[in-house]
Amino acid sequence: MVGPERKARMATQDERASRAEAFARAAVERLARAGHRALWAGGCVRDRLLGRVPKDYDVATSARPGEVQALFPRTHEVGASFGVVCVLEPGPPGEGPPLQLEVATFRRDGAYADGRHPVAVEFSGEAEDARRRDFTVNGLFYDPLKDELLDYVNGRADLKARLVRAIGDPAARFEEDRLRLLRAVRFAAQLGFELEAGTFAALKAHAPGIGAIARERVREELTRMLAGPDPRRAFELLKASGLLKAVLPEVDALAGVAQPPQFHPEGDVWTHTLMLLGQLRDAPPSLAWAALLHDVGKPPTFAVTDRIRFNEHEKVGAAMAEAILLRLRASNEFTARVVALVRQHMAFKDLPNMRAAKRVRFLRQPHFDEHLELHRIDCLASHGSLENWEFGRRELAALGEERLRPPRLLDGEDLKALGLPPGPRYKEILEAVEDLQLEGALTSREEALAHVRRTYVDAGP
Repeated sequence: MVGPERKARMATQDERASRAEAFARAAVERLARAGHRALWAGGCVRDRLLGRVPKDYDVATSARPGEVQALFPRTHEVGASFGVVCVLEPGPPGEGPPLQLEVATFRRDGAYADGRHPVAVEFSGEAEDARRRDFTVNGLFYDPLKDELLDYVNGRADLKARLVRAIGDPAARFEEDRLRLLRAVRFAAQLGFELEAGTFAALKAHAPGIGAIARERVREELTRMLAGPDPRRAFELLKASGLLKAVLPEVDALAGVAQPPQFHPEGDVWTHTLMLLGQLRDAPPSLAWAALLHDVGKPPTFAVTDRIRFNEHEKVGAAMAEAILLRLRASNEFTARVVALVRQHMAFKDLPNMRAAKRVRFLRQPHFDEHLELHRIDCLASHGSLENWEFGRRELAALGEERLRPPRLLDGEDLKALGLPPGPRYKEILEAVEDLQLEGALTSREEALAHVRRTYVDAGP
């Protein structure tokens, strides 16, 4: 059953998709009226042929950047030297940002010097433009005015065969732009396609070269894989190609690390992690990254005593997760969210035995729905028991918002009025009072004041 929030979100997405298509069609019509050749290009054409609703549209045209800017009232340059202009929707209905459409002049790329961008481009015809693109399934054009598909790279055949194949020489395509190494994996996982044999062989040979790509671009591609429809498939391909070792050596090191079979009958830490990823589909990026990194602290904490143990691996893993995400230039806010998930993922085993105050603090932490979900898929990928997950859900429902976040009985001004000097001790006292409040030992401001006077004022420093 689809809930009302998801229905509303789906309706918004459908409305946006409809607007995007109408905007892209109108742009082609305006360019055509001005005497220019204009076509839908790339992923939107691929998705339509696969029966999917495109999220975005791109237009390829014979018009030069200056001519595009002269035809549309709202534009800004995103790569005019490469022939790319961003056209903004002239007047979107309702609230929210306007839709954006990339309009690019047909071009032929020159030599690539940095493994990412061509030194120069030459404006050309549509066939040359198709052949300079990455993969055949992304090299298709469509004329919406004539309802005509234009296929200069045999992309339609590869769509039918469900193959991701580089256009032309795969080694040359990867040498030109090494980000294509990750994009090949992402498209294969996203579309449920296989990597064509020659393309995969070239990908493996060029995997070490991914280090030339800016770290934030690597993070963006990995996030798209993790938050996509099949992250397990994406990371199996990353591992098989050697890309995982190049971009996330800490995750690559999970393979072959044994686990105690009584708790992890599924096998080693890598198998366990893949099983978590296999339960995700279009997940929030923070949850997906936490699922990938939740046991990253196990290899350095591996020990055999009475059995295989990973003492405090969640703390070690939290520090490693932080280092990984900062290395990939994730935001501090996003990093903190993932790190909290990794650090707390073992706490559920203690939940039934926690003191009331500690339990409430645990249950009310930010984004607790993601903590619950990480615990659920962690259990299902190992011993299979959801007892603590079910306990947490019952406690949340029983406590309700009032008992999870009751108004504080005292604040700093109250402590000041009692004659306590301001300082770091205030935090300690207020937290102790709140603990007693959460446990039901203090129920009113008067009781709280009496407790502080008795415990901290009369007792002295």
